[in-house]
Amino acid sequence: MQLITTKSAMRDVARSWRAAGEAVALVPTSSFVHDGHKALVARAKSEAARVVVSIFASPTPFGLTDDVATRTRVPEWDEAALHAAGVDAVFAPSVDEMFGPDAQTMVETTELAKTLIGKFRPVHFRSVATAFTKLCNIVQPDVACFGEKDYQQLCVIRQMVRDLDMPLRVLGVPTVRDADGLAVSTRNARLTAQDRAAALVLSRALSEAEEMAKTGITASRLRAWVAATLQAEPRAELQSADIRDAETLGTIAGPLTAPAVLLLAVRFGAVLLLDQRVVQPEDAQIGGAARPPEPPSPGEEARPLP
Repeated sequence: MQLITTKSAMRDVARSWRAAGEAVALVPTSSFVHDGHKALVARAKSEAARVVVSIFASPTPFGLTDDVATRTRVPEWDEAALHAAGVDAVFAPSVDEMFGPDAQTMVETTELAKTLIGKFRPVHFRSVATAFTKLCNIVQPDVACFGEKDYQQLCVIRQMVRDLDMPLRVLGVPTVRDADGLAVSTRNARLTAQDRAAALVLSRALSEAEEMAKTGITASRLRAWVAATLQAEPRAELQSADIRDAETLGTIAGPLTAPAVLLLAVRFGAVLLLDQRVVQPEDAQIGGAARPPEPPSPGEEARPLP
């Protein structure tokens, strides 16, 4: 496995693979390696002969922080874990390498980035889209793998790839969970023991909502029930609980007739956790599983919390 820190070196390596007729998969990450990242690598290896994992925390354009600089470093244990997972190259550029002092160009999905999480993190998806565009220009992958836990991010990337006619496939990989149901995230390490236990309300609420969705319940009632369940947990500070069309992220009303996605953003102490679940009415099942999300159209603003 090669550890690469410069754009020119990454281009040279990827170019040599393509010249040999080998497909390239990209797994973008912004933080330390966990089981969710390993699942992305496994999916990438099933799709391409060569796998690149990028480790780069998107700066807020273009205001940089010490936290961003720290998260772009590759600890020895992460390097070892990625090597064991069969990664061919780790691309870990510094912020200065990726963004010059005179950088001023940004990429944005103008409507999709402003809804849901984008309402309280207004430049987040612009940062993600800009960094991913740069990574694709450098690596030129045939496929990129993203986790479904960050569902809106996945939809933003798909929208951008479609709009800009970028020649790659974007694959969503199901959320990886710990044995107790909590979605795997680097943020979990920052939870106190009490908040870690309280955070299990996320997966419990989603699992129950998945069953309720099969009963003909309306979207508004299901959303209200999920929000009330989360607000009943004293340690949970609800940021948003939304139900959207699973394919378009558009708002929905009335009884569920097609797959929908429940999107949660809940703060436990100082840590904001995201989680999601695709739910569907009984007659919308396809082979017993939810349909995978497709490239979205910009959604409307979410209705306020009850």
